[in-house]
Amino acid sequence: MTFLKVTGILYVLDELNPRNYQNVLAFIFAVNEINRNPHLLPNISLGFRIVDGCSCEERAVTGMFDILSGGNTPVPNFHCGFLHNLAAIVDGISSKVTILLAQLLGISKIPQISYSTLDPVLSDKVRFPSFYRTVPSDIMQYLAIVQLVKYFSWSWVGILVSDDESGLKMSQLNKYMKQVRFTNTAGAKVYFDEHGDMPLEFDILNWIVYPNETLNGIIVGSFAYQNGFFNLKMNESLIRWSTAFNQTPQSACSETCTTGYRKTPKAGYPACCYDCIPCPEGAISNQTDMELCFQCQENQWPNTKGNACVFKEIIYLSYGEPLGMSLALISILFFLLTSLTLLIFTIYRSTAIVKANNRDLSYLLLLSLKTCFLCNFIFMGHPIHMTCILRQTVFGVTFSISLSTILAKTVTVIIAFHATKPRTRLRTFLGPYVAYFIVIFCSLIQVLISASWLGTYPPFPQYNMVDEVGKIIAECNEGSKLGFYSVLGFMGLLACISFIIAFFARNLPDNFNEAKLITFSMLVFCSVWVSFIPAYMSTKGKYVVATEIFAIIASSMALLVCIFIPKCYIILLRPERNTKVCIRN
Repeated sequence: MTFLKVTGILYVLDELNPRNYQNVLAFIFAVNEINRNPHLLPNISLGFRIVDGCSCEERAVTGMFDILSGGNTPVPNFHCGFLHNLAAIVDGISSKVTILLAQLLGISKIPQISYSTLDPVLSDKVRFPSFYRTVPSDIMQYLAIVQLVKYFSWSWVGILVSDDESGLKMSQLNKYMKQVRFTNTAGAKVYFDEHGDMPLEFDILNWIVYPNETLNGIIVGSFAYQNGFFNLKMNESLIRWSTAFNQTPQSACSETCTTGYRKTPKAGYPACCYDCIPCPEGAISNQTDMELCFQCQENQWPNTKGNACVFKEIIYLSYGEPLGMSLALISILFFLLTSLTLLIFTIYRSTAIVKANNRDLSYLLLLSLKTCFLCNFIFMGHPIHMTCILRQTVFGVTFSISLSTILAKTVTVIIAFHATKPRTRLRTFLGPYVAYFIVIFCSLIQVLISASWLGTYPPFPQYNMVDEVGKIIAECNEGSKLGFYSVLGFMGLLACISFIIAFFARNLPDNFNEAKLITFSMLVFCSVWVSFIPAYMSTKGKYVVATEIFAIIASSMALLVCIFIPKCYIILLRPERNTKVCIRN
């Protein structure tokens, strides 16, 4: 028996637990202070009776019935002795006792006040209508521990809890931290007891002296409720032990995955352990420890760090870049050279060599070659609908005029040579009408092919986001592949026919015959376009356009140089050979 005398009144504390002695003294002091102050409860004196339940439900219920019945023999709902006005019952030793009392006291509508019980289930006013407390629920302490774990970026945490309902709730912290693994082999251990006592009798030194392979440090402490907040109370001696091994607390079996990377499960390790791998092509992660990367939009691409999407670069053959500028300058150069050749042929149109090689067809061929060099500019720049339509059609028709003109010149050479033989019917075809017919007929076929192409499935501009990684290719889709290859195929047919006819006519008299020059020019022309097709099929992006421009320049240059430069040489530097006598001999 322990006797305490407070303001002249004798109270009996039956086998008081020393662990709760401080709480009892604080309670008695508070009651005495209230009774001593006339302004708090005037004309009212508070009395109290203290019963120690010893954390035992049976003792707690017995004590409660003893208080309610007013006698030594507890009888529910029966007052067998003198009973003071019961204002409330104050408790708070353990949650399990408090919950039991709250269920019984709620039936009698007797107020129950707890100074330390934190169990969140007691906040349910339907189940516990008469329960009140002066401290927040355990939810706040859970969140405080969650903040501690997040602050140190722990993802592998061990929890030691009391073997009761409160401990069970605490062990379910993963409700608040989805990505934290709770295990008994973790690097950091969190101890929870509703009284906030540090279990020094536990083998805590083993956590420091014999850490597991993931333990880089340890924090040992408890949360205490003070001034409306939960504060972390550290154990200084254990902190010194921890510092001797490391000051940085860590409990993670994997490093943090930075932006640009994502987590992937680590084989043979717990679920919270992972490896960091880069995001796949076209995807980013803009936060740490992301489990999934997300794809950028179709017109965007990850930056070099893989943590942000940036707009893809739109590429096309422009005039401002070195490649486009070079091709443009070469086209202009040969256009001017062709114009100069046409000017020479115009000035010396009355000379023998110009007349002997069908002056009108030469003019037409030079004009078509000038157009061929100029059509290269349609292929440059950002594609639009009009340029996509004009590219292949203008190029195809112009080249067909050039090739049909060469074919007409070759046929004219053969007819002119054989017409000199006696009694031949080829004299009737010696005029210019046959040559004009060949040019018009062949060119008209190419026009019809192009018109059919444009009328069915014409070319159109498009953005190609597949061929080059991280770039958008502004290009012309040819539309009908059949139409495109039909245009090229007819040009190839004209070139082959011209080459064959010129080849068989190459041994005619040299001074009169330009078949040798046509044969060589057609050989170069065909070689260029035979090489163009595989190159066109294998290149991507702006180099497809550059390949076609180069083929146009090379083939046009072959016709200009092989057919006209030798004649210009005679006209300008060897005028003595530019006579009817030399031509006929």
